[in-house]
Amino acid sequence: MNWDQLEGNWKQFKGEVRERWGRFTEDDVDVIKGRREQLVGRLQEKYGILREEAEREIAEFLVSLDEPPRVETHM
Repeated sequence: MNWDQLEGNWKQFKGEVRERWGRFTEDDVDVIKGRREQLVGRLQEKYGILREEAEREIAEFLVSLDEPPRVETHM
């Protein structure tokens, strides 16, 4: 998935963003509103990480959105 898709469907992905980054409040994701720079800034603020680390985490998150959901099987 690319950022434009995420930004265009932000309301759909707000829950996944909060699940991925548990320190974000509902207010945080409302302020971000799908804007990448806002997400980078909030990640740096909430997690005390450098910009490069925040960018890497966002890239990993976008890739994870393309992966099919895992199905657990119990034997």
